[in-house]
Amino acid sequence: MSTTIVNNLDKAMAGSTAGSSAASNDTASADRFLKLLVTQMQNQDPLNPMDNAQVTSQMAQINTVTGIDKLNTTIQGLSSQFSQMQVLQGAGLVGRDVMVEGKTLSMTDRTGEGGFVLANAADDVQIEVLSPAGQVLDTVKLGAQSAGTHSFSWTAGEKTDISGALSFRVKATTGGVSSTPTALSAARVESVQTTATGALQLQLSNGKSVGYADIKAFG
Repeated sequence: MSTTIVNNLDKAMAGSTAGSSAASNDTASADRFLKLLVTQMQNQDPLNPMDNAQVTSQMAQINTVTGIDKLNTTIQGLSSQFSQMQVLQGAGLVGRDVMVEGKTLSMTDRTGEGGFVLANAADDVQIEVLSPAGQVLDTVKLGAQSAGTHSFSWTAGEKTDISGALSFRVKATTGGVSSTPTALSAARVESVQTTATGALQLQLSNGKSVGYADIKAFG
């Protein structure tokens, strides 16, 4: 195929690729490509005929562009269905207790709940319950714990002042080496909604809004 013919076909392919965002544009580009190809075949230089391999390659490319557009349309449809399924699944979480990263102690009457994540097994784990001012009100000794997610509960003594927002701190020791595990706050899912991007957001009883992926454990 002459250089002029190859360049013209490449331009046609570029127009096809640019129009791949819409099926109508793809069809128009394919039509232009085929008309150009037929015209050039009718007017080709007999001494410099077209290369069949190059023509086949150009045809394959135009088919690929059309196929990609159809694939994109299919993926968009699946994405929409997935978002709808997420909302339905999220609605099933309303009223359930979940755990997300945080150090706030969830209090019901005089009992508090929380959790933590251990990256590795620990020989000794302790929970320090803190007042709003950061003073240690009590210590919960949990002993040895395996790696993974754990929950705990704490009941305040009759003389313990639990007014205000209480928090907690987790301390772990393994082989004499101290570490600070990830603290988890317990909360109840009050409602669900989707963002402008289609992501699922959960509204919690502690006033926070978190994504579905932020949930570390379910109650």
